[in-house]
Amino acid sequence: MKILYIHQLFRTPQEGGGIRSWYLAKALVDAGHEVDFISSHNTKHGLELIDGIRVHYVRIPYDNSYGFLKRLWAYGQFVLKARVLAQNDIPDLAYVMTTPLTTGFIATWMKRKLGIPYFFEVGDLWPDVPIEMGVIKNALLKKWLYKKEREFYNNAEKVIALSPDIAKNIQSKSKTTVEVIPNMADKVYYQPNFRSEEVSKENPLRILYCGAHGRANHLEYIIDAASASQDLPVQFTLMGAGSEKPRLIQLAVGLSNVLFRDYGNKEEVKEAMSGHDAIYVSFQNLKMLHTGSPNKFFDALAAGKMVITNLDGWIAELTHKHHLGFSHAGDQPNEFVSGLKRVLTLSGIREAQKNAHILSSTYSLRRLSAQLLESIENR
Repeated sequence: MKILYIHQLFRTPQEGGGIRSWYLAKALVDAGHEVDFISSHNTKHGLELIDGIRVHYVRIPYDNSYGFLKRLWAYGQFVLKARVLAQNDIPDLAYVMTTPLTTGFIATWMKRKLGIPYFFEVGDLWPDVPIEMGVIKNALLKKWLYKKEREFYNNAEKVIALSPDIAKNIQSKSKTTVEVIPNMADKVYYQPNFRSEEVSKENPLRILYCGAHGRANHLEYIIDAASASQDLPVQFTLMGAGSEKPRLIQLAVGLSNVLFRDYGNKEEVKEAMSGHDAIYVSFQNLKMLHTGSPNKFFDALAAGKMVITNLDGWIAELTHKHHLGFSHAGDQPNEFVSGLKRVLTLSGIREAQKNAHILSSTYSLRRLSAQLLESIENR
């Protein structure tokens, strides 16, 4: 089958960041399908062959530090340029991935003008997230965006939701078939490295946050948790980049239990994870942000790491049900301290780490890639 895969923010392992689309596109190629990919890039332009995937890059600058209007301009440019490329070689199926939701304008245009059916993958509930964050305030714009959102769902052959919570939201708005395929745990790449020594001041519990340092992540929660736990044997590392990082560094001045590291590619992230006991998953305390499928949660499962999160929703439920670590209200650092004290022993840490690795089989890359292949091939 000839498949056109569209994702504005495609990344390879060498570049780092979220690489779900690389995983899935490679799985399609490995299964014998012909995959063309359209994505934007800050510097690249033109065609590249990457792991059997024909990647068509359009040069559109984009950075996590961009404000709303600048992001909107980048999204609009991608819609226009992707439409032009999509006409070059008509596929059997398009697989269109958000975020942003604006890729839906590409999908519906291809179906209407070129007769190309599409699957629509939803990783974040746009426009709910920017509306809840207060980025979009105009009532008429909100109404129009919700109308377009329903149109994108209703015209899809199938919607692929990255979490059960996202699926429930979409099913309340659309009659289109919705299938849940969360982010994946790469059990081949990550190997468990369970803690072997009791916690002490000289050998503290090492907690890693790895990912974007943006407004939606609200890493102030981690700074507050670190401040509240200064008397405990715990060390935090924040690894990544984003618009909020300079301010976070200033907030952490005077906290000896907080370190910052630069953004890293997949190999550098793997190295950082191997030297830590727990992974912290953080988002601002907004309902829609807690419906997502955080990459690092699934990396933590694959690597056999304790999970600590300020999320509510399905991630918190998994964390509690499978005894992976603990969750706490982000704006309640004392809850973090209480949760930490409950697991701050070698046996407590190792139990959480082993439980995480056991659960990783449910979300393994092989299993979920096979699920997507079956969904596409038996449509």
